Amino acid sequence: MAKTKKGKPILGSTVEGFGTNFAIFSRNAISVTLEIYEEFYSEEPLFKIELDKNINKTGDIWHIFVEDVFHGMFYGWRVGGVYLPKEGQRFNANKLLIDPYAKSIAGTIDCNLECIYGYEKENRRRDLSFSNLDSKYSQVKSVIVEDSIYNWENDIHPRIPLKETIIYEMHVRLFTMNKNSKVKNRGTFDGIVEKLSYLKDLGVTAIELLPIFEFSVNSIINTDPKTGERLKDIWGYNPLNFFAVTGNYSYGLKLGEQVFQFKDFVKAVHKAGLEVILDVVYNHTGEGNEFGPTISFKGIDNNVYYVLEDNKRYYSNYSGTGNTLNCSHAVVKEMVIDSLRYWVTEMHVDGFRFDLAAILGRGANGEWIGDLSLLKDIADDPIISGSKLIAEGWDAAGGYYVGEFPVGWAEWNGKFRDTVRKFIKGENGQVGDLATRIVGSPDLFEKYGRKPYHSINFITAHDGFTMWDLVSYNEKHNLNNGEENRDGANDNNSWNHGVEGETKDKKIIKLRKQQIKNFVVIMTVSQGIPMLLMGDEFCRTQNGNNNAYCQDNKMTWLDWDKKEEFKDVYRFFKKMIEFRKNHPSFKREAFFKGKDFSGDDIPDITWHGAKLNEPDWSNESHSLAFMISGKDFSGEIENDNNIYVALNSYWEDIEFEIPKMKNTKWYLVVDSSKKMGEDFLDNPKEIKAKTYKVKARSSIILISRMNY
Repeated sequence: MAKTKKGKPILGSTVEGFGTNFAIFSRNAISVTLEIYEEFYSEEPLFKIELDKNINKTGDIWHIFVEDVFHGMFYGWRVGGVYLPKEGQRFNANKLLIDPYAKSIAGTIDCNLECIYGYEKENRRRDLSFSNLDSKYSQVKSVIVEDSIYNWENDIHPRIPLKETIIYEMHVRLFTMNKNSKVKNRGTFDGIVEKLSYLKDLGVTAIELLPIFEFSVNSIINTDPKTGERLKDIWGYNPLNFFAVTGNYSYGLKLGEQVFQFKDFVKAVHKAGLEVILDVVYNHTGEGNEFGPTISFKGIDNNVYYVLEDNKRYYSNYSGTGNTLNCSHAVVKEMVIDSLRYWVTEMHVDGFRFDLAAILGRGANGEWIGDLSLLKDIADDPIISGSKLIAEGWDAAGGYYVGEFPVGWAEWNGKFRDTVRKFIKGENGQVGDLATRIVGSPDLFEKYGRKPYHSINFITAHDGFTMWDLVSYNEKHNLNNGEENRDGANDNNSWNHGVEGETKDKKIIKLRKQQIKNFVVIMTVSQGIPMLLMGDEFCRTQNGNNNAYCQDNKMTWLDWDKKEEFKDVYRFFKKMIEFRKNHPSFKREAFFKGKDFSGDDIPDITWHGAKLNEPDWSNESHSLAFMISGKDFSGEIENDNNIYVALNSYWEDIEFEIPKMKNTKWYLVVDSSKKMGEDFLDNPKEIKAKTYKVKARSSIILISRMNY
């Protein structure tokens, strides 16, 4: 029998001296039992210790110290109590539960296993029935991890200013899973490390990883109707734990070493001068609704961890995935804060993008409470402070709160995405709103002390079409997802330019590439933070699938051969990123006012149409030009060139008048209608004429130089 002591109410498993302290929260439990396993494959525990509520409980936290139990051993909890689903209680001590604070999970959850469900799946009473099956046979256990044994070698956070940030959104596995990635450990964190030189060359400053919290890839029951193969939950947006890095992106046995492989990854990224941002999901878990498995929270204290309906048998579903984490409850708030602190302090992560973050701003009854919510607590936390906080400002229950997040938060700007797509496509009535998006969306962010760089500007993201598919398909093509093409967004603001899907028509291919260049121009010259989607820089396609969350195959694996096939597009991406970096005018800390603050009779921004100072804001307009003054009134940035941009989404060429300034010459840098090498000029070409013909569906950029 193990030697034990009372222990301390420090949640999780903590190695201390001659053993390990264990603690778990449960307010409504009647009994709590800890099981220790020496080997991962052991079906019987080395120790089975029932905690005494009179000794091993402080408040609502059950705790115990066990001697001679150390790093690398395995454990699980059994929590007993009332099983009354209609009252929100789903305790079942037959289930070996994952510790919510575990730093690593060994094994893979298989949702086909009946033993992990708290009820009898074949019983006609469904979740009102009670399962006596022991889930220890699922071979999923928590791992004791001692983080302090890792050597960070004086690693420090790069702390790249938000306004200087350029984000590259990627999926760990899909980035290098293709054989032509030519990395040793494909589909892993290590695979990304082998590609860091590529990312540095592209010019991005931050890698944003799709979810890496522990999740099950085997939670989908649908099959591909064409191949008959079972689909996988490859994106990872159904977390089972908020502290454990998944073993899905590691190599080897994955019995805890994934923690240190992730640390190696972060350390390597930092040495390359880049930052790591995690896409985090704190709005729901992978336990699903009342018919989902009992893996952790549901069996520990269902009534506390989840938002339940008036009939507490059912779960509120603001996330669209079956349940909603109760982020207004003090215990859940503390868990989220503790999780973020762990990723900052022990994993050295630089920032977070919060999936469906609007849920974190809701109260217990679902109402938006913003500054009174967990969102404010996160922004004000002294340990998380300095980390980049990025919100997806909407949720699946219809909440849309972009621009309403507390100070300290940046937000995905869905309006930027939609307006730019519509403008490039050639829709009417977009020019006025496009101007608002280009200057940093002051209608959304010029309040509460926020800045232009709090707008995360993107055209594409993991959820939706890739940029190549955006210009190649009118409709989504999601039949492979096994949902009869019902899933995924129907309103994509896409245009195939004459042929649905792939084509050999050179004119169409040229126009598609040109449109992508137009997207890149607008994204890089706009105030706010650009975010690129993995592979867009060389025209990655998913064959028109705009919801490829369940596709782990060549449809979604990044095809590295396309970098050579679309080398012109790649070069343009790279050059435009470099151009943005070299011009502080695109990274302002104050919104434009349209006034002359520098005393040279040039406003900070001026708007034009085909004729100077005559922008066409009409519903039928398809073009817009503007000039940014290189002199900034606030002293926040160094002086820059004056920069003139003309955007033509009309189907005919337009002759634009060029601004006139004393002792100044204009030089052409960008013309998206030109071929590679001429579309972006390393040595800008002087424009002596008073006008410039901007070709149909193309963009130009001019910079000014003083004529001494």
